[in-house]
Amino acid sequence: MSLLNIENLTKTYGEKVLFDHISFTVEENDRIGLIGVNGTGKSTLLKVIAGLDSAEEGQVDHAKHFHIEYLPQNPEFDGSETVLEYIYAGNSQIMETMRNYERALAHLNADPQSPQKQEQLLAAQQKMDEDNAWDANALAKTVLTRLGITTFSHPVHALSGGQKKRVAIAKSLIQPADILIMDEPTNHLDNETIEWLEEYLSHYEGALILVTHDRYFLNRVTNQIFELDQGNLYQYEGNYEVFLEKKAEREEQAQINEQKRQNTLRHELAWLRRGAKARSTKQKARKQRVEELKNQTPQQTNQTFDIELSTSRLGKQVIELESVSKQFEDRPLLKDFSFLITPKDRIGIIGPNGSGKTTLLNMMAGRIQPDDGYIDIGKTVKIGYYTQESLELDENLRVIEYIKQSAEVIRTSNGDYITAEQMLERFLFPRSMQWTYIYRLSGGERRRLYLLSILMKEPNVLFLDEPTNDLDIQTLSILENYLDEFPGVVITVSHDRYFLDRTVNRLLSFEENGQIRIYYGSYSEYMDVKKEEKQHEEQQKKELHKEEKNQKPQKQKRKKLSYHEQKEWGTIEDHITELEERIEELQAEIEQAGSDVEKAQHLFEEQQETKEKLEKAMERWEELSLLIEEQYR
Repeated sequence: MSLLNIENLTKTYGEKVLFDHISFTVEENDRIGLIGVNGTGKSTLLKVIAGLDSAEEGQVDHAKHFHIEYLPQNPEFDGSETVLEYIYAGNSQIMETMRNYERALAHLNADPQSPQKQEQLLAAQQKMDEDNAWDANALAKTVLTRLGITTFSHPVHALSGGQKKRVAIAKSLIQPADILIMDEPTNHLDNETIEWLEEYLSHYEGALILVTHDRYFLNRVTNQIFELDQGNLYQYEGNYEVFLEKKAEREEQAQINEQKRQNTLRHELAWLRRGAKARSTKQKARKQRVEELKNQTPQQTNQTFDIELSTSRLGKQVIELESVSKQFEDRPLLKDFSFLITPKDRIGIIGPNGSGKTTLLNMMAGRIQPDDGYIDIGKTVKIGYYTQESLELDENLRVIEYIKQSAEVIRTSNGDYITAEQMLERFLFPRSMQWTYIYRLSGGERRRLYLLSILMKEPNVLFLDEPTNDLDIQTLSILENYLDEFPGVVITVSHDRYFLDRTVNRLLSFEENGQIRIYYGSYSEYMDVKKEEKQHEEQQKKELHKEEKNQKPQKQKRKKLSYHEQKEWGTIEDHITELEERIEELQAEIEQAGSDVEKAQHLFEEQQETKEKLEKAMERWEELSLLIEEQYR
């Protein structure tokens, strides 16, 4: 069933055409990944689909009672709202119902014997049932918790930027929608959370359209790829892996077509230059055909790096860390860490958000000092540092002017030079764009320009702090190819699994309590090791628990029951029966509780306690029965 029909959609930004009469449909269960170079209009297209922007031409049609849930790349928040208030901003009825229930519960807790308070709580519970608020509340808290948010009543403005994005993701996931649109959902998420999001979206009931630079995420979540390129939209059936195969075929065919065009153009020009004697009308038709062939623009293919770059000379001593410790607000980030960086190292730094990855980079760059230990930076080291901090480029400069502030040319290893204009072309800034003012660039284009400005300074040690955030896939591919040829040291903080697999061969993993684990190998290999270790640890716990359960304490032999033991023996079987019946009753009550998560949790805890009592009673019955047997021998 078709949910959305787009017909001949056209949108421009100044003189730039973002999309030119594009058409497509969105069907139920579609999982569409939208890709393209930054600045081509991906986010704009998402906003037009969501009804937050308009196009100059074209039509967007959908069914009645149709809802789109939209996750922007940079969500905005009202400073006064709490996490749950933001989650249910589009459903005020559920929010009010949950507030009334929480107030009624608090009033009853303050005065448990009040019949009026009991009636108010009962009415609030009934209203929760009517509005299906139990399920909504449980789902919201479950999703928030899985995204690392447990402060449900805190104001959103008090959260960090990454936490705010996670709250916005949670809102988009739990709101019922025909189409869910997500713009860069994996930014600022750690790898474990990204894997959970992949699994969650695989069961999402509506259609999905997303923009992301995470290629593993694209491969595992999508079943269609839409590529926006120079105003055109190319559609591919299949995930990202299939897209790469089909795009390679399309580009190969485009090259064949371009070769045919060039051959035809040469033949037509040769015919005209020979001055063939023919009717003037035929001659005019030939000239018109030649002009049309000249005006045809060949399709550009992906840029690749096929040059060996030069850097500033790097000696044998790069960076050495000796017994380095650093803490923040009494929380250890690094503890007694020693590490040696050598020429041509490719190191990835991974760990949860806030664990200290950027702090480690800043210490190695000399921007901050360790609390203990020392860091020795080699005299020949020239660091190029790409940060994830907000950019403040001079918007009144043109693209080429900004780059030439770093360098006008860079050297290759064979002594040749590459100009700033040529490097801009390699990083997807064609000559026609190089005299554009920076204020006209998109956020992603500015990040790409900033990255190139760092590379143009010819560093011999590259620090990359979350380079994949806000960069498109094609730029990442160019950066990865650049790093293949880069002769210096690369140290990168990243949550992008594909990028890490592609660029590093050694990992520094932030563990608990300021400990850093060193692993030689790729990120995927390390994750496999971690999973095996976790499975082994869980198996050991199960075996230990089983051994403890099977081990029973030695019972001292006695020949006669005491008075109290005889009295206990007379009632213990009835007590065991009561416990067994209570466990069955609690199970029935748990099933009836349904979506009342708090009530079900309370009943479950009581059931577990009752089972423990039953187990102890059975053990005691066995002890007493053995004593009785001995007494009558």
